[in-house]
Amino acid sequence: MKQHDNETGIATTLQSRRDFMRLVRNAGFTVAAVAAGSGALGIPEAEAQTRAEESERESAAQYKMTIATAYRLGTDRSFPVMQLQLKENIQNATRGKVYVRLVPDGALGAGAELAEKVQNGTIQAAQHSIANFAPFAKTVDVINLPYWCGDNQQFVNLVTSDIWKQEVDTRVEKNGFKVLLYQPVDPRTVSLRRGLRDEPVRRPDDLKGLKFRVPGSAILAQLYRLLGANPTPIAWGETPSALRQGVADALDPNVMGLNLFGFKDIVSHVTFVRSVPDGGVYSCNLAWLETLDNDTREAVEWGAHITFLQNLSQVPASREYSMAEMAAAGVKFYSPAEDEMAEWRERAGAQRSEWDDIKKDLVGSLDVFDRLKEAADTPSAFYVHDA
Repeated sequence: MKQHDNETGIATTLQSRRDFMRLVRNAGFTVAAVAAGSGALGIPEAEAQTRAEESERESAAQYKMTIATAYRLGTDRSFPVMQLQLKENIQNATRGKVYVRLVPDGALGAGAELAEKVQNGTIQAAQHSIANFAPFAKTVDVINLPYWCGDNQQFVNLVTSDIWKQEVDTRVEKNGFKVLLYQPVDPRTVSLRRGLRDEPVRRPDDLKGLKFRVPGSAILAQLYRLLGANPTPIAWGETPSALRQGVADALDPNVMGLNLFGFKDIVSHVTFVRSVPDGGVYSCNLAWLETLDNDTREAVEWGAHITFLQNLSQVPASREYSMAEMAAAGVKFYSPAEDEMAEWRERAGAQRSEWDDIKKDLVGSLDVFDRLKEAADTPSAFYVHDA
């Protein structure tokens, strides 16, 4: 691309951002989000129409529902957050009885902060990772045990199964949450920083001695310890500089997250080890949901289910976009052969006795875990593409 084209693209992005923030100041996040999603930003007549329509919907609604995310608008192209779709689907499914105030782009926080705000009722719902959900509803952390539900299809089979609803979702509800939808977003990877080596990680022995960035998860730290790496806890915001400086050698987000958060110029090789689902969730405050009349509550859940179906179809499109962007930046991808995958599963899989105490703590018994494992391996009514 010519330099002039680059400058034009940057200028267009900056102008869109200015238009968005102007509309936020004048009309609020929700109007700005809807305008951005519909292409109305910067067009006075279209912005005015959007503002009038949103005002009319809000005035006519019987219930107001704030949904917050950490993601900017337009993220679905690289990462299937589905925030505008969820707003629209809930409003339509409830026939306008619920108006959704969408607050994107981290304006109300991110990660565990959003989950906490849902739990205490500050907001009605939020999107966050399952890993950030675990401190408030620890049972869901069972999905972070490696090599039993890492593939997208296994994850979807699991979270839509009766045993998951009985043994996990009921425990989640005791902590004040209702899960609106689970989101498969591809499994975790092993991704190496640039300048470390010229070859991808193929087998667990290739991780020996590497400083592997981990979040504050004891399960993930134990996983990489079993694989021979040195788990290195680093806050997410500090991870790019840690990789550039050699404080960390590798990290594990899925390829969509790597692209979205700017790692395409930081990592050199991405290996699809498919260890753990790097999924997300929309959680809702259960006490608020129970204030709705039965028909409206069911309609909210139906709107969320429609969004779940849309999420399934968006996964491969977001993945391909992310991989194309990263490949253009020089990143190389590797999928282990079956004999290599067998080594990963043998070295650190959930079948190992090291995980037994964690299974008991999270779901009550080894028998319950075995039933969950069976559910993950049993085809469901819902299909999602695997990397």
